[in-house]
Amino acid sequence: MSGYKPLAAALLLAAASLPAHAQQPTPPKEPVRDEFFWLGEINKASTVINAEQGLLDRALAPKLAQGIAKVIEAGNQPGARRPSTVITFEPLMIKEAGVEVTLIHAGRSSQDMHATYRAAIMRERLLTLADQLNRATRTMVELAATHRDTVVPNYTNGVAAQPNSYGHYLLGLAAGLDRDAQRIRETYARVDRSPMGTTVLNGTSWPLDRQRMADYLGFAALVDNAYDASQIAAADLPIEVGGIVTGIALHVGGFIEDVMTQYAQSRPWIILREGGGNTYVSSAMPQKRNPGLLNGTRESASTALSLAMGPVFRAHNIPPGMPDAKDAKANSAMTDSATRALQGLERILKALAIDPERALEELNSDWTASQELADVLMRKYRLPFRAGHHFASEVVDYAKLHNIKPTEFPYAQAQAIYRKAAAEMGLAAAELPMNEAEFRSTLDPVAIIRNRATSGGPQPAEMDRMLAEAKQRLDRQDTWIKDRREKIAAALAKLDADFGALAKSAN
Repeated sequence: MSGYKPLAAALLLAAASLPAHAQQPTPPKEPVRDEFFWLGEINKASTVINAEQGLLDRALAPKLAQGIAKVIEAGNQPGARRPSTVITFEPLMIKEAGVEVTLIHAGRSSQDMHATYRAAIMRERLLTLADQLNRATRTMVELAATHRDTVVPNYTNGVAAQPNSYGHYLLGLAAGLDRDAQRIRETYARVDRSPMGTTVLNGTSWPLDRQRMADYLGFAALVDNAYDASQIAAADLPIEVGGIVTGIALHVGGFIEDVMTQYAQSRPWIILREGGGNTYVSSAMPQKRNPGLLNGTRESASTALSLAMGPVFRAHNIPPGMPDAKDAKANSAMTDSATRALQGLERILKALAIDPERALEELNSDWTASQELADVLMRKYRLPFRAGHHFASEVVDYAKLHNIKPTEFPYAQAQAIYRKAAAEMGLAAAELPMNEAEFRSTLDPVAIIRNRATSGGPQPAEMDRMLAEAKQRLDRQDTWIKDRREKIAAALAKLDADFGALAKSAN
């Protein structure tokens, strides 16, 4: 039986190394601010405001408040029923406070109440998404700082194109994620508007204090037009959020595919570190370490893309006001899917193992530095770019035909190729103006990166500037998220205090 021990050990290893998407830990639960929660807050605010404005008998208000409080307390118990619509919440209030509790319904409708909780839920999901986006981006920027001077191949059209700093490459990706963060902030400003008090679509004859309601629920402003509030904006905003989700998913998926390119090589220069659910052992092929974390995160990004299309399809070819695109659960699932994809991206960034020596070897095995020949010949020796490009192309053709690496290319052969190219291009000077040392330094990937002069390029000075600015943007975004969460929390705390005082005033 001892012969079975290696097999058993391998199976145990495979079981312990399941694909990462199957092993990802469940994130800690945040306070449940679902439809039930926000219906409770709206009912609390209506009771307080209407009692103070004389729209509700002040003597009756404490009893109604106590009944509402009992419904909320019961719904907060583990496993309790948490109704998500006005017509299913209201019977519970009548049971606890009597039919008089419907007096708080002055000037309200399920239309504006549901539009309000949808906006409140979407607002919170956007902040959660913004927070995770900032975490993933910060990890990317930190990795960029670590690899500020690591020179690697970059690819265009699926082919090795030029050398670049890996840190510079990552900052380019981080710039795309920063645009996603900008879109979240811009969309948040449109979501953070209260529809309450607009009733169905044209307002009400009740003199409701819409601004006071918005303040209690933590909204920054009002949806101005009563028709827009529940008929147009409620369908527009999920589509706008879907655009954000789409952009994030595409950024995550594109980066993963770039990393996956290396897994086709027998000696990749970038790979996932073993352990921690990053990879898992093939069930059949002992040599294989499948990149489960990459696969699982790509799947999350693809799921986000599919869900992001949902609001568009649900909203098209219907008249204004239909509920199809407004569902809070569906739109929350869409937003949460992008959050999960970003959680996977953050894990990937922390799990990457990058081999600078292997990356440089890869660069020196190909001719990704050849454009520099044409650039130097034009910049220093005034050779027309197309003539220099023709010379460099001929060098590459000769090298590939004879399997010669850039570091090994014979200088005499370069001179001979230049003479031929000069004649073909009609140049007066027939001799290669570069000496051998300059020819070889021009093909050095590290020197190419160090000598870049472009604003926004990978040279050390520009890298330091861009890294500092990226970190400042991340800090500002953290502050933005914190300020909005605190604003909502302060508003709800104020509502709790005023509602609690009202409920106790009967005693």
